[in-house]
Amino acid sequence: MAEESFDPNRRSFADCLSRLQAATEKAGFRADGRIITSRDADACELLDSLQIDNVPDGFKKWQLPIYLSSASHLFVTDAEPGAKASSHAHKEGEGIRFIVSGSIVHDGTELIAGDWMFIPAGQEYDFEVGPLGARMCYCYCCCCA
Repeated sequence: MAEESFDPNRRSFADCLSRLQAATEKAGFRADGRIITSRDADACELLDSLQIDNVPDGFKKWQLPIYLSSASHLFVTDAEPGAKASSHAHKEGEGIRFIVSGSIVHDGTELIAGDWMFIPAGQEYDFEVGPLGARMCYCYCCCCA
């Protein structure tokens, strides 16, 4: 399980990167220029240590064990059917959310697997998870996910 009260909304990019580097070092995880997938055993072993705890009921979120060199972080969220993300904004940077499976409804529009959503910095948004739940991947150019 992740350390107590890790809230990326209240951390700098450098803080999140340090956390990521400490977790991967401790686990002996090395990228070494290789392609890494979600099915790699060493990546799967890191999920508990990279879990995020500032999520609403019905959600589970973790930081991926990689990062882009463009000062952005990657996250994956699993959400239960009907779970709601209340109105909020990421003031420190824009982001993009990809629907991998299931669906979410934002502003009356259902986004399904393969759809995406770009969120400009500071733009408030909310959504509700569809009847089958959802898995979402997203990248924010801040650590405010």
